[in-house]
Amino acid sequence: MQIHLLPVCGHERLMFSIVTPSYNQGKYIGETARSVLDQSYTKIEYIVQDSLSSDCTAGVLTAFDDARMKVYYEKDNGQADAINRGFSHARGDIMAYLNSDDILLPHALAQVAAYFESNPSVDALYADRLIIDEQSGVIGHWRLPAHSPSVTRVVDYVPQETLFWRRSLWERVGGRVDDALQFAMDWDLILKFQTVGARIDHIPVFTGAFRVHTAQKTQAAIVMGKKEMRQVRQRYTNRLIRYLLFPWHILYLWKHARLDVQPLEWRQALDRGTEMNSMVRNGRI
Repeated sequence: MQIHLLPVCGHERLMFSIVTPSYNQGKYIGETARSVLDQSYTKIEYIVQDSLSSDCTAGVLTAFDDARMKVYYEKDNGQADAINRGFSHARGDIMAYLNSDDILLPHALAQVAAYFESNPSVDALYADRLIIDEQSGVIGHWRLPAHSPSVTRVVDYVPQETLFWRRSLWERVGGRVDDALQFAMDWDLILKFQTVGARIDHIPVFTGAFRVHTAQKTQAAIVMGKKEMRQVRQRYTNRLIRYLLFPWHILYLWKHARLDVQPLEWRQALDRGTEMNSMVRNGRI
C-alpha cells in the first residue's frame, strides 16, 4: 500500500502531548504505547491515565523505559474523566488522545507537525485512518474529503485517533472534554472547536489505525452511545437542520468519502458495534 507523505522539516519545534485513557486493555496497550514512542518525531510527552486496571496493563507499562512517558494510576469516573486527568499534566503545543487499543502509524507526528508548522492559521486537523484487526492486520482504509463544518454538525465522521489540535484552541474551549459524555465526547469537542471559529483541516494522509476486536463496547453501551449522539446534535443544531439537511450530509459523505474494507471483517465489525453503521465509532454512534 502506498501512502502519500507531506514534506517534513528537519527540526522539531512543536511538542506533542498525547494522552491514552487506559483500563484493562493489556492485550493492546503495549502496541499503542510503542506506536507513540517509536515515532520518527521525538519531541513528545506521552501520558497514560490508567484506572487501576486489573489485568496485565501495569506490567506492560512498567516495561517501558522512556523518560517521555508518564503513567498515572488512579480510579477515574470513565473515559472522558481519564482524558481530562491526563491532559491536566500536559505541557505540549499540540494535543491529542489515543485510545488504548488504537495506534499511530509511522511518521504520523512528523506529518502533523509539518502541517501545523506550514499552516499557522490551522487550529486543528485530522487525517485518514486504517482499520485493523486483533492481530494488527489491515482490513480497511477510510479516506475523507475536505473538512465540512456543516456536515460535522450533524454527522460524526472524524476519526478520533487522527485528530490533533493546538493548546491555544484547547484553552479557548475550556480545557477539557465533557465528562458527562462517555461515548460522544470527541464529537462534542470538535463541535466546540467549530463554535469558537476554529479552522479545522483534513490532511490526505494515513496517520492512525482504529482497531476492531471482540472486547469493544457492548450492545448496551452502543444504545447509550446513540443517546449521547442525539444529545450532542441537539446542542449544536436545531430540529429543522437535523431533519432537512441530514440526508444531504449523508449523501455528501457517500459521494466524497472512500471506504475500502474486506467484506467479512467489516461485517464482523458492524456486528460488534463499531464505526460506519450510522457512523458508529468505537462503540459510539
